[in-house]
Parts: sequence; C-alpha cells; structure tokens
Amino acid sequence: MTESVSNSLPASARPLAKISLKWGMVEEPALSILEKFQLLRDLGYDGVELDSPNDLPLDEVLSARDKTGLAIPGLVNAVHWKRPLTDPDPLARQACVDSMVRALHDAKLYGATTVLLVPGVVNAGTSYKAAYARAGEEIAKILPAAEESGVSIALENVWNDFLLSPLEAAGFIDRFSHPQLGWYFDVGNVLRYGRPTDWIEALGKRILKIDIKEYSLGKMNSEGPWKGFDVELGDGDCDWAAVNKALADIGYSGWASIEVPGGDRKRLADLKKRVDRIAAL
Repeated sequence: MTESVSNSLPASARPLAKISLKWGMVEEPALSILEKFQLLRDLGYDGVELDSPNDLPLDEVLSARDKTGLAIPGLVNAVHWKRPLTDPDPLARQACVDSMVRALHDAKLYGATTVLLVPGVVNAGTSYKAAYARAGEEIAKILPAAEESGVSIALENVWNDFLLSPLEAAGFIDRFSHPQLGWYFDVGNVLRYGRPTDWIEALGKRILKIDIKEYSLGKMNSEGPWKGFDVELGDGDCDWAAVNKALADIGYSGWASIEVPGGDRKRLADLKKRVDRIAAL
C-alpha cells in the first residue's frame, strides 16, 4: 500500500479537495430542486454536476445554487453516446457538435468550468483510424465556442475502444495546443486495462477534473467486465492512496465527482462518508 499523502493535509489542499456527484444520483422525487440542492449541501457535498441538455428550469437551478452555496462545477454532455463525434453519418456528428456548443454556453450560465465529452466511439462501423480523424475534425469545430464561453472541454476515458493508452490520450490533446481542452479522468474506468497512476502521470496538467468510481478485478474475472463496477467505494481494487499521491505529484487539487448508483438521503450520506475516507488516504 502506498504511503498516504493526504491525511496530513488540510481538506482544501488535498488532491480530491472538492466533492461533487451527478444530479441523476439524487433519487428523492418528492423534493424540489431547491430541496435537493439543500440536501446535498447538508450532507457536506460541495457541488453537483448536471446533464446537458436537461429539462430543469434555469431560474430554479440558479436560485437553488445561490441560496444553498452548492456549486455546479461542470456539465456532462448527454448526446455524445447516441450521436458521437466519430459517427459515419455527418449529420450525427453535427448534432454532437451542436449539443456541445449549447452545453458550453449553458455551462457559463451555471457558473461551471467544464463540459464532459466522450471524444468518440470505435465499433464495427467506425475504425480506429477513422475515429481519430473525425474526432479531431469535430473537436476543432467546438473549440471556438469554448473560447467564447470561457468554459473548457474535458474529454473522458470510457469503455469506448478509443484513446486506450494514456500517452495516446495526452498526445491527442496536445495536437490542438489549446488551453481549454483537457481531460476528465475517470479513475475506475481504467482499472479494467491499466493502472490509474500511469494515466495520471502521463496526463499530468491536462487533467481538469476527476470522476470517482470503484472497480473489482476479481468480479471482472469471475462474473464479467461490467460486474467489476458492482462494488462499493473503497472496497474494490483501486489503490486510492496511490491515486492521491499521483495526483499530488502533478499538482492536482480540485474537483472529484462521484459517479455510481445513487439513492435516497441515507445512500448519499454513505457515499459522502466513503469518498471522504478515500480523499484522506
């Protein structure tokens, strides 16, 4: 086990310094938007990330943010899977571009600093080479909106069979030489085929935010890849102390967003306790 670098630091200086989660994890349907924001604030969360587009009234969300002090650090693009930037159909690619332009401007209204984007998908209809070329072309079309809004595009590593190496991911970002393009590093997603610390070392300052989830290699091997996620935070195979050290080594101290099955107040309180233990390792 890696020696802890976080337990001797004040919370504000730890690598995982601010904790958020995804809006869809709040499963309290009887509560209003304001009440949900207040619930998260009462449980000690610092922020919540929203999907884009969403059907939440903008004025209610902004009012809830301001009244509770719960930040909206980022948005998550909700179009990039059904209409990825690498789709063979140019109309599908344009739909994703348009959704990102809107999301970037919406993020500015929310006070968010990033929009999470899956850069592309490789499958039977899209080769790796084609995906690389299309993703580059389409992201170039989105960057002017990032400049105009002042909000950054954060590419995420998911099981999309694309940008599978941390060095390749770093190189893909560097080809644009743009300060508002970076990485949204998902710790749990890489455990299936690599070490999170290797990704953190390779991506370095390109990492804009962190997604938190757990993974069990034992469950993966015995029950299948997707079952690897079926484990609670802190109970899987992620060496969180090593992750914290790697993040500290690159100077990261910022947002970490929980992305696991949510639930009611009791469930959300338990998740906050679990991530606090992880952050302190």
